Amino acid sequence: YYVYISVYGFDMKRVMEEFLKRELRTVQLVGLGRSSGSCISDGQSYQTDSSTVFVKYNSDCKAKTMFSGELASLNAIINTHTVRAPKPMKVVEHPEKGWIFIMEHLEMTGLRKYQARLGEQLARLHLHNASLKKDDRLRVSGTAKSEGDESLTGVGYVDKFGFECQTSCGFIPMPNDWHSNWIDFYTRQRLQAQIDLIEKEYSDRELKELWPRLQRRIPSFFEGVEIEPALLHGDLWSGNAAENENGPVIFDPASFYGHHEFELAIAGMFGGFTTQFYDAYHKLVPKAAGFALRHKLYTLFHYLNHWNHFGTGYRSQSIAIMRELL
Repeated sequence: YYVYISVYGFDMKRVMEEFLKRELRTVQLVGLGRSSGSCISDGQSYQTDSSTVFVKYNSDCKAKTMFSGELASLNAIINTHTVRAPKPMKVVEHPEKGWIFIMEHLEMTGLRKYQARLGEQLARLHLHNASLKKDDRLRVSGTAKSEGDESLTGVGYVDKFGFECQTSCGFIPMPNDWHSNWIDFYTRQRLQAQIDLIEKEYSDRELKELWPRLQRRIPSFFEGVEIEPALLHGDLWSGNAAENENGPVIFDPASFYGHHEFELAIAGMFGGFTTQFYDAYHKLVPKAAGFALRHKLYTLFHYLNHWNHFGTGYRSQSIAIMRELL
């Protein structure tokens, strides 16, 4: 039995390496021993004829959507030339291993000395779309695009909220249909989408009672606030930020065009970002009136999302935030 497992494992490794050689058109493929894993996907770095790549594996049925959304997100971030992210290469399907995402490998360590630079670069990422608005040649007219048009990004200024495809915060795909109104987008495609999943799994009576009341309150949190669509990383907790010798790096994005304040909600949930990061960010993007209440509202999404991913351990925080906002 143990001999069979060992031989089978060796054969699968060899089959996978031959598959990757064909996909990457390389003769050399050497595993570098830099395997990594998370609760979502496994990964491994390889040296090829011309470069070093990082390969993520996931056999879940949602993996194609997750990896395709991540690829589109990385491309969108890289195209702003504001902050470093690994360059994506391709998403492919292996008949036994499931879906595979191949990208540039970057040597990284924990974010320490480049906290302030990341804050500045994140602010510039958020300001990038607005900067394109100044050039009429790059403007995408809202009258020329419908709510369901998926071709809005990558062609200049984007005047709607959403993204060209679904992206995944964790393993749950998020709807990103284009909306002209941020409050509608956030209420329906972030909060309502998460609450629907919780209702389906848990039928939580208290959540069901609180949600309609909070939903009626949400527009009041945005009175007097002008919201410009900003390209977001979408899942920027400290585990998705690092640095190399050249500066900060962000990865594992779940991007969409939204309110820039949304980005800072999960950044503050688990720590890891210093006052230097926040000071540098807010020097370029100052806090608007009502920031604290909206910050709670945006944090609510992530607690609901964690409830859906990891269970009722996140219920009490979710309910508490809802009550605080009422």
